[in-house]
Amino acid sequence: MVEWRTFSKGGSTMRSKSIATWALIALVTVIPFVGLAQETAPIPSVPTDVQNAAGSALDQALTYIDSIANYLGQGVLYLLNLVTGDRVSNTLQKPIGYLAFITLLLILFGLLDVARRIIWVGIIVGWALLIVRVILDAFNV
Repeated sequence: MVEWRTFSKGGSTMRSKSIATWALIALVTVIPFVGLAQETAPIPSVPTDVQNAAGSALDQALTYIDSIANYLGQGVLYLLNLVTGDRVSNTLQKPIGYLAFITLLLILFGLLDVARRIIWVGIIVGWALLIVRVILDAFNV
């Protein structure tokens, strides 16, 4: 007979979350290095129009993310310039936009606990450095 056990606190559920978290972290850190090592030679078994469509779909997705970041950056930069009296330079539009985009993703999706903590550290450091840069721009230092 099979005996079923339930774990009230921790147990296998916590272990599986930990494994999933570490697998996600490993995946995120390894994929860029694997992608750099790949050649962009066409695959003979896949038709070229399918390869072009896949490449254009990736380009469209990245362009969509970039345009969202640009619009968010313009909006936050507009608000910052209202507060500082147009002293913040427009070169901060992209960094502000990407930080705002990542912040929105974090708020919307609510990632795993460990990944959430790591991302929050990055976001807090990013916003702190950005605030320092805005203050330096506002005082023309």
